[in-house]
Order: sequence, then structure tokens, then C-alpha cells
Amino acid sequence: MADELDLVVFEDDEGNELTMEVLDYFFYEGQEYALLAEADENCGECDEESCDSCEYQRDVFVMRVDKVGEDEEEFVPIDDELSDKLIGIIENGLYDEAEFDEDDEG
Repeated sequence: MADELDLVVFEDDEGNELTMEVLDYFFYEGQEYALLAEADENCGECDEESCDSCEYQRDVFVMRVDKVGEDEEEFVPIDDELSDKLIGIIENGLYDEAEFDEDDEG
């Protein structure tokens, strides 16, 4: 399903483009976050954080998602401490599904 990837392009301070894949969206303490990894066209075998078939592992990042207008979203960097905490919670499965997968009912 590589053709269904959710890709976002960022630009650094020097004008270099970096394409990231959104692996998942989740809520934590009422705020929406996205789990991202650098997109890599070399793997192609899977869309997982780590791929046993090609022994490729990607670093993951968490960014806050802010809604901009009706159909747009902005990805905002968060501090390292919160990012490490959220990644640790996700990796260890130590989260309440209801808290991380909040329904957007209004």
C-alpha cells in the first residue's frame, strides 16, 4: 500500500526539503499529535517503523497537529521531553486507547 502513504514535506532553515510519512494520528491530554518518520523510497517492502524483510529502521518523531482553516493542518514541533514521553508510551503500549484515540464529535 505504498501508494496510499500520507506524506508531508518540510523545509529546514537552509531551504532543504525533508519528506516525512505520517504513520498515525492520536490524541493525548486533549491535543492531537502525529507520529512521523522520514519517508524512504529505498525500502519499498513495507510501511512499518522497522522492517524485518529489509532490516531497515526509521527514526520516529512526534509533532503537535494544529488545525488551520477547514481543510488544512499545521505540524508544530514539540519539546524533546514530551516527544520522548509520547514515543515511550506508544512503544510500550502503556496508553489508554480512549485517551489516544479520542472521537472528534464536536
